[in-house]
Amino acid sequence: MADAAQPVPEPERTATTQPVQQVIEPTDLEPLYANFARVSGLPEELILDFGLNPAAAGAQPVPVKVSQRLVVNYFTAKRLWLALGAFLQRHEQAFGEIQIDVNKRILPQRSSK
Repeated sequence: MADAAQPVPEPERTATTQPVQQVIEPTDLEPLYANFARVSGLPEELILDFGLNPAAAGAQPVPVKVSQRLVVNYFTAKRLWLALGAFLQRHEQAFGEIQIDVNKRILPQRSSK
């Protein structure tokens, strides 16, 4: 007589019945900071280049050295876009609009008398 099959545990599911994917972060994971991003693409994938722009607003432009490149397919790019949009929307609801025009972020200097 054959043994009864053991039930396979179901993966954890969210309210939308999608399985929650486990993420493992390595201990040597290095964070990346970028204040410059360039987006380009091919028919099969999207290319995101990141780097540091050392020039201050209004200063003479200097070359930006790209230090990291992320290549993703368009399906992953769209999920990333939706996730970023949701996080930005929550941030703006809590702290106000994020102004991307640097000229509107700079406070006018007061004249001294």
